[in-house]
Amino acid sequence: MFKFVAHPKHLTMKKVYFLILVALAIPFLFAAFAPYKPEKTNSGQYLVIAWNDLGMHCANLDFSNMCILPPYNNQSAHVILKGSEGVLPVVMPASSGIYVTYEIPGNTESATKTNFWNYSQHLFGVILAPNIGLAGFGMTGTLQKADSINYHHVEGIPITAFPDATPTLSTPYQLTLMKAYSASGQLLATTQSVIPISHEIGCVGSGCHPSELSILNAHEQVPGFNIANKPILCANCHADNALGTTGQAGVDPFSQVIHQKHGFINSGTVNDCYKCHPGPNTQCWRDIMHSTGGVITKCQDCHGSVSNVGNTIDNGRNPWLQEPSCGATTCHGPNYSEQPGKLFRQSKGHGGLFCSTCHSSPHAILPSERPEDNVQNINLQGFAGTLSTCLVCHGYTPTGPGPHGFNPLGIQPVSSERPGKTEILPVFPNPVYSRAIVPFNVAEAGKVTLEVIDLSGAVVTTLVNGELKAGAYHAEFFSSKHLSGTYLCVLRAQGSTCSQKMFVVK
Repeated sequence: MFKFVAHPKHLTMKKVYFLILVALAIPFLFAAFAPYKPEKTNSGQYLVIAWNDLGMHCANLDFSNMCILPPYNNQSAHVILKGSEGVLPVVMPASSGIYVTYEIPGNTESATKTNFWNYSQHLFGVILAPNIGLAGFGMTGTLQKADSINYHHVEGIPITAFPDATPTLSTPYQLTLMKAYSASGQLLATTQSVIPISHEIGCVGSGCHPSELSILNAHEQVPGFNIANKPILCANCHADNALGTTGQAGVDPFSQVIHQKHGFINSGTVNDCYKCHPGPNTQCWRDIMHSTGGVITKCQDCHGSVSNVGNTIDNGRNPWLQEPSCGATTCHGPNYSEQPGKLFRQSKGHGGLFCSTCHSSPHAILPSERPEDNVQNINLQGFAGTLSTCLVCHGYTPTGPGPHGFNPLGIQPVSSERPGKTEILPVFPNPVYSRAIVPFNVAEAGKVTLEVIDLSGAVVTTLVNGELKAGAYHAEFFSSKHLSGTYLCVLRAQGSTCSQKMFVVK
């Protein structure tokens, strides 16, 4: 072997030009055969998530004598541009030009179902067109871009509990249809959200008062009260934060007098919230805290007695604006607290989303006993409950912790070494007082489920439900929502089933 080295004098000008051209072409040749690496981008897919601000909105049905609350319901929505691996989802701002419309399929009008529009001028000083509410919105329309940040909102939809097909049959849990459009009018996404409304607020229907006139007659000795000026808006005299009225000087707020009046057993009333708050038929408190029992079994566990609600207002609490806190040390703790100075329904968290975006509204925290409440999240993630499937928005499942320290995989990988067999190991600590680790091994990659079941065989929570690689894992179990007793942690993978017993102690 030998190497030929050209002497400079052997290189003619043609050869020099040829070599220069070859040298310039080489990078382009390599580039032509190099694999294309696209830049990471969003998926281009959108979703819309909607919610109601309260678990129930109430309204009188007959307004000829008095008015406690008018037809007035609210809906909110986020529009989200779905992410992809390495690219975060985007909660679309108002500047995007995206808009959201609302309608209530099967319920197109309210004016024939209540006499509110006959008395709107007398009660509220405004003449309203039929089916237009106090905030100027009707039964269909476009949500307003509520702020310059990221959500849409509509105030005062004048819905009644009576669909068009059954105008005398109350249906408290109806569904809206929300549609998100681009600025050019292209349909981007749709969803359905509960728009709750009940008319059980009536003092007569609860069986307490013989008639509304008997309530008004009880005010005969009040200076300046004129029963001939009915219908009477209670909030004209008694300040009511729910309606934004300031009342009259020297007159106690509406929530204070109602709760103090009805909270004393000696007066012939009972400590029963459902006598007024809808109600024995509507059953507006239907969320996970109600269905699992445990520490919270009745309204009073959070709000205190009926008398206490009134007395705390008497002592300075601002009704509707100061309510029980999720983040209280006696409840979920600071990791689940609201924003400072705000209620749950006003607070935002993960990615600028409202707490209600994932959890739903107060008194309807998911999963709910009402199937209507669960429709949206079943459509989004395939099962009822908190919106906890990260790929709904992210487009894939991140490995890092999410809101409240939530592990999106439901587990912590411990080792990627292939174990000898698929098995569930002893839970620790056991008994479980608040939090436990459930260790398990997966011998082969595939679908894995890890469920906690009670002794009746009912699944109380699912810790893992998805595809896993072979390895060792730890799952977390929190017992705060579960009753004391014996449970089984059941692991199913590759056609085999194994379990470990676990004891929960309060």
